Amino acid sequence: MQDSYLTPSEIAKKYLDIGRQKADYSVIKQFVLGTMAGIFLSLACQGTSQLTHTIASESIAKVIAGLLFPGGLILIVITGSELFTGNCLLILACAKKHIKIRSMFRSLAVVYLGNMAGSIIIAALIVNSGQLDFSGGALGAYTIKVAVNKTNLDFVRAFIMGILCNMLVCAAVWIAAAAKDITGKILAIFFPICLFVTSGFEHSIANMYYIPAGIFAKSNPLWSSLAISAGVTHEQLSSLNTGSFLLNNLLPVTLGNFIGGTVLIGLVYYFLYLKDHKA
Repeated sequence: MQDSYLTPSEIAKKYLDIGRQKADYSVIKQFVLGTMAGIFLSLACQGTSQLTHTIASESIAKVIAGLLFPGGLILIVITGSELFTGNCLLILACAKKHIKIRSMFRSLAVVYLGNMAGSIIIAALIVNSGQLDFSGGALGAYTIKVAVNKTNLDFVRAFIMGILCNMLVCAAVWIAAAAKDITGKILAIFFPICLFVTSGFEHSIANMYYIPAGIFAKSNPLWSSLAISAGVTHEQLSSLNTGSFLLNNLLPVTLGNFIGGTVLIGLVYYFLYLKDHKA
């Protein structure tokens, strides 16, 4: 064992204990921890929107968002909250038969619903706080435009961008598990998450804030009119609803996040470090 960090094989073995611990949480505890994760990540989403909504260059806006957004996952990891995307690494304990597959899916489902609850709470609070009046309502218009863009993604594109996103999120969580101090965990999380945000990949839990916030915001006449002036069509505005949120974005992105986290990170490292390991 290294003095300041765990080796990859040690991280894999550590995740067997982490998986058992997470699976043993009560449903209520998993849901509340999931709600807190949704709250923290949504606050990071709002912070990035606040910072980037007046920046004309999309590339510069993504870079700036990438510098701020990792704070959401840092809060989640350090406080011990539960995030669906990171919890896809439960597949290691499941593949090693330390937890049952139904326990893994139950945990993922409960945390997912908790993440959604926390995200929608923050979306409602932000919209009703008047925060979106910032820059003469430009932040409200930007919030609507982001939601419209996300609900108009092609299914396959959203699915693939979900895969790519959660490969980086789970890599960040994996690397953070190697660190033995808070500074190391923060640095481990920062760069992969910055990379996924700058690349514009799709994160299902972040979208649980972005799209509901846009749906809530479109009821404000000023924000809607400014969004139309910014290029959102009347048809796109009218089709921004719960159905387009769930079917056009959340479904493909969630499936992509699950595949990226469980198969392309979790099962790969299970094969490399745990498959032939004897307890």
